[in-house]
Amino acid sequence: MTAPLDPLSIPTIDVHAHLLLPEVEEAVAGHPGLAEARNLDARRNGPAALAVNGPMVGARVPKLTDVVVRLAAMDAQGVDIQLVSPSPSHYHYWAEPQLAGKICRLANEGTAAHCAKAPDRLHGLGLIPLQHPDLAVALLDHALDQGLKGVEISSHAPGPGGARNVELSDPRLAPFWAHAERTGALVFLHPFGCTLNERLDQWYLSNTVGQPAENAVALSHLIFSGVLDRHPGLKLIAAHGGGYLPTHIGRSDHAWRARPDARGCARQPSSYLRQLYFDSLVHDPHVLRELLRAAGPERVLLGSDFPFDMGADDPLDALRAADLPDADFHSIRGGNAAALLDLV
Repeated sequence: MTAPLDPLSIPTIDVHAHLLLPEVEEAVAGHPGLAEARNLDARRNGPAALAVNGPMVGARVPKLTDVVVRLAAMDAQGVDIQLVSPSPSHYHYWAEPQLAGKICRLANEGTAAHCAKAPDRLHGLGLIPLQHPDLAVALLDHALDQGLKGVEISSHAPGPGGARNVELSDPRLAPFWAHAERTGALVFLHPFGCTLNERLDQWYLSNTVGQPAENAVALSHLIFSGVLDRHPGLKLIAAHGGGYLPTHIGRSDHAWRARPDARGCARQPSSYLRQLYFDSLVHDPHVLRELLRAAGPERVLLGSDFPFDMGADDPLDALRAADLPDADFHSIRGGNAAALLDLV
């Protein structure tokens, strides 16, 4: 029988941390699609949010690009290891296939190079072009070939040429989900932009309401469509604690029982939460405890959204505030992530 790990030997692992890649932005500069995407982003966020966002990101560029600065900030937080993913602003899902492939290759290579400067403390995720499902498998392989742990995706992508959105339930993504399961690649679900659009363009509702709504919709697509039935070994981490879904999953269960059109999955929707992983970034100790009840303490990982202002400056303090049993605290602090990242 294997002896349990000494909690003090478990590293503190933050699975939700970002970086900026100037080479990606250089690759898209001047493209008409970029201007259109920025106009949409401006409409969705509103002028007040945009006025705050620019200076906020600007002040954080050193933490987002300089490994020395990142490591010093991690030390101050008490974080031993980060799982680093590109800023979601790098998705550029408007891009046509050739440019989209270039963006993802640059992001994969740039993230790997950043992490290689501190390989004992940084692990990375790359990108795939969700808007072009036929490219997803090859670019997932490209990310893995760089030594990355997997890829980051948004909650959906706009359909090329104005076609229907690519949802995570889209049959064209079936080869990607199968390949991610087969290779053991991590998939980090992190929304960027909310399709409620101008309804959320004041008071930063685009983020405070939009992000959790997008998480809930995307996860519901995966559950109700049967993707998680077909791929029970898929390793998917949902940012922001999975949004609204874990705390309101009872409504999904009721629909599954009451309505034949909501029976696309084999079991009650709540049962699938224990096939997924969630970060701990919910900003409320009561909500964190409810997430643990719904998903199980072995399915929750420490996450901070480093270094953005909607993240947790002290993720360990936020975790302590939930007053969890010691075993759960240490599992979330790092034990679960260490196992998921094959570090133990």
